[in-house]
Amino acid sequence: MASVYSTLTYWLVHHPYIANFTWTEGENFGSTVPFVFVVISVYLSATFLLRYYIDALPTLGPRILKPITAVHSLILFFLSLIMAVGCTLSLISSQDPKLRLVHAVCLPLDVKPSGPLFFWAQVFYLSKILEFVDTLLIILNKAIHRLSFLHVYHHATVLIMCYLWLRTRQSLFPVGLVMNSTVHVIMYGYYFLCAVGSRPKWKMLVTNCQIVQFVIGLGLGTAGWIPTHYFGPGCSGVWGVYFNGAFNASLLALFYNFHSKNYARTTTSTMYKVETFIFINGERWARKAIRLFSKKYD
Repeated sequence: MASVYSTLTYWLVHHPYIANFTWTEGENFGSTVPFVFVVISVYLSATFLLRYYIDALPTLGPRILKPITAVHSLILFFLSLIMAVGCTLSLISSQDPKLRLVHAVCLPLDVKPSGPLFFWAQVFYLSKILEFVDTLLIILNKAIHRLSFLHVYHHATVLIMCYLWLRTRQSLFPVGLVMNSTVHVIMYGYYFLCAVGSRPKWKMLVTNCQIVQFVIGLGLGTAGWIPTHYFGPGCSGVWGVYFNGAFNASLLALFYNFHSKNYARTTTSTMYKVETFIFINGERWARKAIRLFSKKYD
């Protein structure tokens, strides 16, 4: 077990390319505002045009689309898993153990956009462009009911958020990266199983996990980041945190609305009870984590 941990830590944290990574605006791929603007503009334009002319699109059929969906989902499943593990190991491999939890919530004002954490932030940022394929697959499947405002808004705006993580050296991004990547492991695992012919009974778990991550993120921002920034030494990336908080709040409202409309509350299945337990207790777990953080670093 120790050898596995050591191997993972080397390849995901201490490898020279990762350890010496530096994010510099205009030098790294996708590191400019025009790039973000163009990519989002192309995504939105293509989405609306394809949606408008959907009847003219060829019908590819499940024999073609399901294998493509399976491969796409499997790639993002493993990529999300690697990002979650890589960012977690980057946090816990900090030279000063006392700063591990602190830096997860509050990066120092003078932090440089370099090292393993910012390497995984860059990978996460670029992975959001790959996720645009989700929308293309929905359109090619002609599953218009899935092409909701929530879907398009989420995919377009999250790219801005991830860019701001890097541009502003935003505090709290390691927590957001680990939580979102973990949720995507579950989500793309579900999509993969559906694509290969299995229909898991835990679809609602994906939505519940999305909601829980937004609650935890907002809770840590309110009770962890705000006191540390305004009554402590200060944290990096304040405007990025504000944007992130507003975006998370909007997603929380949209996902909660989606949950209310799409899942019946009358079911008594075991899976429903498990999912409901996670959903109901998510905020409670977040508050406990915040209290522990506050007590330890007051």
